[in-house]
Amino acid sequence: MWRTGRVFCFGSAGKRAVGRCCNNPRRPLSSSAPSKTVKAEKEKRKRGREEAILSSQHGKPMKWGAKQETVYSVPTAPGQKKDTSLPFPPTYSPTYVESSWYQWWEKEGFFSPEQHETLPHAVDRTFSLCIPPPNVTGSLHLGHALTVAIEDTLVRWRRMQGYRVLWVPGCDHAGIATQTVVERKLLSEKGKRRQDFTREEFLNEVWKWKNEKGEEIYKQLKSLGASLDWRRACFTMDPHFSRAVTEAFVTLCDSGLIYRSEGLVNWSCALESAISDIEVDSKELAGQTMLSVPGYKNKVEFGTILSFAYPVDGHDGEEVVVSTTRPETMLGDVAVAVHPDDPRYQSVHGKQCRHPFTDRVLPVITDSLVDMKLGTGAVKVTPAHDHTDFLLSQKHSLPRLTVIKGDGTMTPPCGQWLEGVKRFDARQAVVDALVERQLFRGKKSHSTYIIPYSIRVQTHILLIANSYPDVLDTWFSSGLFPFAMLGWPEQTADVQHYYPNSILETGSDLIFFWVARMVMLGKELTGQLPFKQVLFHSMVRDKHGRKMSKSLGNVIDPLDVINGVSLERLQEKVMEGNLDPREQMVALKAQSKDFPQGIPQCGTDALRFALCSHKMEVNFSVLTRSLLTLFAVNISFCFYKHFSYTQAIHTIFQRSGFLVKHLIFENPSDANTVLYHCVSVCLALLSPFMPFVTEELFQRLQPFKHGSVSQDSLCLQPYPCSSQLNHWHFPEEEKAFLLIQEVVRTARLLRAQCGLTKDKPAMWAACSPSQARILTRYGSAVWTLGRMSNLHIYCPTGADATCSAPPPEGSLIGVVDHTCQLHLQVEKGLNADKQIRQLSQRRDKLVPKLKEILDSLQSPDYLTKVPAHVRHRMDNKRAALQQELNTIECQLKALQEE
Repeated sequence: MWRTGRVFCFGSAGKRAVGRCCNNPRRPLSSSAPSKTVKAEKEKRKRGREEAILSSQHGKPMKWGAKQETVYSVPTAPGQKKDTSLPFPPTYSPTYVESSWYQWWEKEGFFSPEQHETLPHAVDRTFSLCIPPPNVTGSLHLGHALTVAIEDTLVRWRRMQGYRVLWVPGCDHAGIATQTVVERKLLSEKGKRRQDFTREEFLNEVWKWKNEKGEEIYKQLKSLGASLDWRRACFTMDPHFSRAVTEAFVTLCDSGLIYRSEGLVNWSCALESAISDIEVDSKELAGQTMLSVPGYKNKVEFGTILSFAYPVDGHDGEEVVVSTTRPETMLGDVAVAVHPDDPRYQSVHGKQCRHPFTDRVLPVITDSLVDMKLGTGAVKVTPAHDHTDFLLSQKHSLPRLTVIKGDGTMTPPCGQWLEGVKRFDARQAVVDALVERQLFRGKKSHSTYIIPYSIRVQTHILLIANSYPDVLDTWFSSGLFPFAMLGWPEQTADVQHYYPNSILETGSDLIFFWVARMVMLGKELTGQLPFKQVLFHSMVRDKHGRKMSKSLGNVIDPLDVINGVSLERLQEKVMEGNLDPREQMVALKAQSKDFPQGIPQCGTDALRFALCSHKMEVNFSVLTRSLLTLFAVNISFCFYKHFSYTQAIHTIFQRSGFLVKHLIFENPSDANTVLYHCVSVCLALLSPFMPFVTEELFQRLQPFKHGSVSQDSLCLQPYPCSSQLNHWHFPEEEKAFLLIQEVVRTARLLRAQCGLTKDKPAMWAACSPSQARILTRYGSAVWTLGRMSNLHIYCPTGADATCSAPPPEGSLIGVVDHTCQLHLQVEKGLNADKQIRQLSQRRDKLVPKLKEILDSLQSPDYLTKVPAHVRHRMDNKRAALQQELNTIECQLKALQEE
């Protein structure tokens, strides 16, 4: 609700300003058309998404089969190290793997910066950050999980690099949102309202609720593996944090940056409290709409505009007709405004109107703010209940009359007939009275009616006038978090060691809500920016492009992804919320379509890795490429490109297994050495992203290690660096390996097309002489990994003594690259229809890939902007795709002619 009174404002030192809370485009004053257009488009997109959900205009739902769950059943006290001497479960079970490790890490103090002194690889560098404090009003969703996954990978990486690391957890008291929830709880359980308690008693109730909900949030953070220093956890209403708020407030007041000034604030009659500007959204109504309002049994009409006449004083029969969407506020009218150039009202300039109910005279003022094209072109001026009218009152020295109290009832100046009447009941009474006095001039639907509304507290924000002492919102205390969490205003050891923070990582939607406040307050109160870098991650949205929001019912609890959840339970959570009926219907429908079987158990590691693996486009190999992988991993971390990191790790694991299979066949003793080295390095690389499974495997790997382990836990092991693997860099072998990899991939594809599962057929490779030498050298690896009995090598452009005869006629052909083809002789009796279907599917996949490459090659400035080595690679891809498509067409033609 708008509310005039003595409010605290931010501004330049020594200046006085009026605090503006939001615009209420209710009346025929100049308005922002672009703003209305943007809101209309936003509403249109929202409706479009809802219609898509309610129809069937989206993809197939996820399908999955239940897997057997293995539980770690060894009696283990909280904080006791897990027993890894038992056999590993036959199938991967996140419940088994992720059990007990977090409690052990926490008890051993691995997340504390003090353990830094015990690290043999410690460096004299600090890495500090705070978690964006989640609101204590509810549980975390996948958006929070993304934040945690990204921040924890950075924290674990720096900790393994030997940095002194501090990551502080905390919760925000969430101001009005918490007050709303606690008030509802007290009303339902004790039948009492906030006004029935003293301030101290109500705060005690808030603390009780916080202790319950705060622990739930901390439990979620621990389940996500967040390596936070829990001994430093803070809450924005803790005593030391309250001292910081007081200190900040006094300091800013003394410097003139916070001061008292008369202005308008948002007000909720339901809460009897001011609402922060940033908590107020707007709800656009397409004409007449009936809405539920707290405190009213029946729905209230919105979205209409009515007109009534003010008689011109001393001029019988002359009147000025004004339009309004809130007729009850006419009791607070102090003037009528018209545009100075409006020819319809030239005759009333300087005259006065007579108020029909209070007998008050209302001067007719002229102002260019009035929009002549809207309504009647004449505006009733109610300074205590409208922002624009408030500005007019300052400009024209008009009084400000408050006619609606904090509880939403009419004030004594309205007269005995309205005093104490609820404002929407008073609205009807005023309309009836205008009709009786023959001053009513009609009502019609308002096509673009907008009402202020708070999504967070689910209440309409109305307009009222009176003084209110509590005006600083929760974002003020949150803005102090980077230094208040360290003990500021005292110059504690933590402040000296860890401030400014090394980095802030958060969602891009909090730039103005939170980040800007921290920057301003940090610079003003400490003389320094609160962090050295800011990393913004993208928003987590649902399948339909909607931001995850409780008000939409589309939030997903990360624990439901970690542990799995049924559709029934998902829908129960929606029903337990306080959603608009239509939003509830849309949410339930979306869940039924998207998760018909619920959500399968994924585990923490898989969730974290998936959140950080979006749009992976990097490709790396193994062993001879391990040096490049380590370099890429560290570069990705330094530039916060988590998707590049996860792809690099995925590739090195995949390629390690690929090569070791060959080594086991060739030289088992070498294979064990290489495998141990690859696995140990890969586990360390992967640990920041997937801490549970890597710890489990690391502990199981230790009996095979020669010598002692530097640290008990993988999370404190030195992080691998490229200098460790300089002796593994073999460029020629690296190039050869890429060819072997593609030949094996093609061989497996041909086997699948022929339906070969156990048989090991002979194959032919038609290739260049240089490729023939590589395939001859690594022949046993190709045979083993490609599951073939022999590989005949044929060189059509330069045969030598080692080359075989050409491949048989009618062979099935697979293209390795533009100079190498693999041939598999097709045996009689194979299902031709199946081969045709498989070849057709392969063709359908290749055609769009070729088109994409051709489009790139034909783009303007391709030759001047694209580097030569990239153009060469693109040409090779184009040639290989074209050759494979030609080969497929020839094979399809031959099969169809049989």
